[in-house]
Amino acid sequence: MKTTNLSRLFVPALFALALTVTVSTASAEEKPAKEKTPHIKKADADKNVVVSEAEKAAAKAEREKKKAEMEAKMLEKYDVNKNGKLDPDEREKMVADRKDEGKKHKAEKAADKAK
Repeated sequence: MKTTNLSRLFVPALFALALTVTVSTASAEEKPAKEKTPHIKKADADKNVVVSEAEKAAAKAEREKKKAEMEAKMLEKYDVNKNGKLDPDEREKMVADRKDEGKKHKAEKAADKAK
């Protein structure tokens, strides 16, 4: 019966695995920590670096409130016949105005960048 020396095969594989783990851990430590996005900073009301379920719910409620306010403003501004909804021609006017506003904002941003 012939026996093989498994350690000759197994030890180099273990060494390679240990080296890989060491290198990946070291490179992870060197990377700078990611900055929180403004939305997360705003949602983290108690500034404990963790956004709790209550904070998520509050942030969601705030977003929904702002969305409803924006929709109401759009209806007030573009609903010419006051039927409570935007008809195709009213919607077309709104889209055209929003595109113009976007172009204006982009031009202002480019002008500020050029300064």
